[in-house]
Amino acid sequence: MEITAIRAQGAGGQNVNKVSNAVHLRFDIGASSLPEEIRERLLKLGDQRISKEGVVIIKAQEFRSLEKNRSEALRRLEQLVASVAVLPKKRRPTRPTRSSVAKRLESKARHASLKASRRSSGD
Repeated sequence: MEITAIRAQGAGGQNVNKVSNAVHLRFDIGASSLPEEIRERLLKLGDQRISKEGVVIIKAQEFRSLEKNRSEALRRLEQLVASVAVLPKKRRPTRPTRSSVAKRLESKARHASLKASRRSSGD
């Protein structure tokens, strides 16, 4: 993990121009000590913060304090890793019940007859 202090963008007056308070965090997924399955899930994740080389890049510039921005960047990285740490539940395909199918078909027939009654006979 590599944390670099950079100058923040946006409004802030003279302070923004002279103080490097924003944080650039770079985390190499391949070189990390994370378990293999979590590394694979992170790399498969379609997140824009993950580069093609497998490096997570997080820029934190919300606060005026360097320490707060550093802790915010680390919090975001932890949140990203925690999101892939939990296995998604497998979906078990289900079938609609017989009564729900019958209700749906009856509703379709009712709607079709209503529309048919609106049509002119064409004579």
